[in-house]
Amino acid sequence: MATVRDILGRKGSVVVSVTPDTTVVEAARLMNTRGIGAVLVLDGDRLAGIFTERDVLRRVVAEQRSAETTRVRDVMTSALATTTPDATTDACAALMTGRRIRHLPVLEGARLIGVVTTGDLMAFQVAEQADTIAQLNSYVYHNR
Repeated sequence: MATVRDILGRKGSVVVSVTPDTTVVEAARLMNTRGIGAVLVLDGDRLAGIFTERDVLRRVVAEQRSAETTRVRDVMTSALATTTPDATTDACAALMTGRRIRHLPVLEGARLIGVVTTGDLMAFQVAEQADTIAQLNSYVYHNR
């Protein structure tokens, strides 16, 4: 069964992060530049939270806060679901669906080693299915 480690092996373990003192506008610009929907919030080496597009809408725009002066620490999501590299892709998909989240930090012990998104899960599953189809085609057409 495929694991989170397999996904990270394909996509890499680069994590885009900000500090709790980063302003919302700085974090949003970083997300726009990188084409991503969230940044992890690191306080030193400790995972403090995640700041997502949803946080911008619900906790900044809807509450009419200033993006230039509001700090990420004040509007981030700090109650995080996380996973481990040995978790199965099915378990991650179930967790993400159940919690209605799109980003799942990956921890090995207390160390952050990556993040898995719903897009990563989908891309991995599509690639696995394509491999299976290719193997079945090869079997069928070579064993005639």
